[in-house]
Amino acid sequence: MTGGEAGLGRVAVLSDVHGVLPALEAVLAEPEVAAADRIVLTGDITAGPQPAETIDALRALGDRVLWLSGNADRELVEYRRGERAGIPDPIGPFAADALRDDQVDFLAALPGTATLAVRGLGRVLFCHATPRDDEEIVLVDTPLERWAEVLAAVPPDVGTVVCGHTHMPYLRLAHGRLIVNPGSVGMPYGRPGAHWCLLGPGADLRVTRYDVPAAVARLVAECAYPGIGEWADYFLRARASDGEALGVFGARSR
Repeated sequence: MTGGEAGLGRVAVLSDVHGVLPALEAVLAEPEVAAADRIVLTGDITAGPQPAETIDALRALGDRVLWLSGNADRELVEYRRGERAGIPDPIGPFAADALRDDQVDFLAALPGTATLAVRGLGRVLFCHATPRDDEEIVLVDTPLERWAEVLAAVPPDVGTVVCGHTHMPYLRLAHGRLIVNPGSVGMPYGRPGAHWCLLGPGADLRVTRYDVPAAVARLVAECAYPGIGEWADYFLRARASDGEALGVFGARSR
């Protein structure tokens, strides 16, 4: 077990940063994130406008950060290594090409899951989408029958599962386990802000408000991706509603 038998006091969970450095910096400046025993990244860290800068900012925090890979991180690695010809996300090839070789190697070595002991929650399993797949869709209203399949291989002493991927925060119980999705730091659906979660002794969903117009202007000034203004306006302002996102994801979550 990582973290000792007593468990870590506070763990900040950041998911789906997607290379949006201004949003990440806003969350890292939160006092409770700065004071957390660990910061867990549940994948999709880099696929966005500032991937190299995002990795550098997080690696500067050292061993406090526990890194997990998401499907978008995997896709960037596969693209850079010639293992795939394209990436579904239009910004993906740009992000892949913006990474240094050492960063590609770093992402390639990241695990898909990890378990920590957190005070008040016991053993907590962290993953990107689900414990068994980095692209599987599960939502707050996913039926219990589906959750039984998703959680089938999770060890019985794990009482909490933390996942990301869908960019919408929620808490729910499924077969006696607490399921936590912190939402997205960089590409939120439903409402603007950088979404994250603080664990220990409970699970507290948080949103950090930051200057979105200034962040959009910064990305336009610093990122060479064609159409960055439109991209930043759409994602940082959360122009995709929760209803639209649920409509897209819903059929895949059942």
